[in-house]
Amino acid sequence: MNGCKRVVVTGMAGITSLGSDWASIEANFLANRSGIRYMHEWDRFNELNTRLGGPIDDFSVPAHWTRKQLRSMGRVSRLVVGAAEQALAQAGLLDDASIRDGRMGVACGSSTGSTEDVKAFGNMLLNNVAVGLNANSYIRMMPHTTAANLSIFFGLKGRLIPTSSACTSGSQGIGYAYEAIKFGRLPLMLAGGGEELCPTEAMVFDALYATSLKNDAPQTSPRPYDSDRDGLVIGEGAGMLVLEELQHALARGAHIHAELVGFGSNADGRHATRPEVLTMRQAMQLALDDAGLAPEAIGYVNGHGTATEQGDIAETLATHSLFGARMPISSQKSFFGHTLGACGALESWFCIEMLNRDQYIHTLNLDIIDPRCGELDYLRNAPRHMSHEYVMSNNFAFGGVNTSLIFRRWA
Repeated sequence: MNGCKRVVVTGMAGITSLGSDWASIEANFLANRSGIRYMHEWDRFNELNTRLGGPIDDFSVPAHWTRKQLRSMGRVSRLVVGAAEQALAQAGLLDDASIRDGRMGVACGSSTGSTEDVKAFGNMLLNNVAVGLNANSYIRMMPHTTAANLSIFFGLKGRLIPTSSACTSGSQGIGYAYEAIKFGRLPLMLAGGGEELCPTEAMVFDALYATSLKNDAPQTSPRPYDSDRDGLVIGEGAGMLVLEELQHALARGAHIHAELVGFGSNADGRHATRPEVLTMRQAMQLALDDAGLAPEAIGYVNGHGTATEQGDIAETLATHSLFGARMPISSQKSFFGHTLGACGALESWFCIEMLNRDQYIHTLNLDIIDPRCGELDYLRNAPRHMSHEYVMSNNFAFGGVNTSLIFRRWA
């Protein structure tokens, strides 16, 4: 499209149950080490069947964060701000005053705000007391808490785009940030998503009979695309990218990690929790159209891969229908569990790291491919060395929200 700007990634970072830097996370990938464990903390919930989760057990706020800064941030915002601080530092922008004059905006989301504060408001409604509530309780609980806290913490005065859309919160954040730069609204965006681990989110899927019950063998689940999968596992994390208009990045001599060339997003428009093959495929096609690419240009697809029966089958049938059986695919949710609002941002980060290293991470615990899944080139057992110019990352959320992102290797 004439007049459109090119968008590049100049910073990227994340916080996960397997580390907060690529070197640590990659080492765990290569060792087939899972971030899933038995959640003894959930034993008090008798009606919750699953006891599996992917918590970040070693997260602590940096010593230089002030009490005033922390007051408005629940755990999900702290994770997101922590990831953003690393991404901005990598981009060489953390101490750059130019990001605070309106040139940088924020696009970020999570499935929900911090649930400790939801609990406090619920206690008020149930027991007629305001114990634990204060002036910042709503700020920590509100659906746009991550985007607002990012803007306030770093003093960012550009447009603020909240993306609270469950499993597509992170990928929509990146996609909408990309569009803001592409169409010339501003040159810099901080984009991504996060999620804090909460038993209520496990209960959501438990009620749908969609959680894994391999409680006695945490390291064997989840199992995306596998015949022996029995459901998903909830995790937590945060991922953030710094997106920048190409000429702006070149002018300041920024290191470019990749170019974001395509974004597609649509809705199923039929059912809140039952995925639709046709609209999933259309979301991928929209991203290809946006990038001006044929399906043959894509070398690898980072699948949503939640390890739910309906999701795995619909996603892979959609992918096969567009790309055919030759397409390599894998899901890192097999290592972390489903990090909901964070997954799209974390998986985008992983895609760029894999693209630049010519090493693509496999799906953990994928022993026997479910014959009902679409015929694809499933990466199993160990990483695979491949060299590609373009990769695609897909996410699909409750409410029938579909997203697809395409990244290009930066020569």
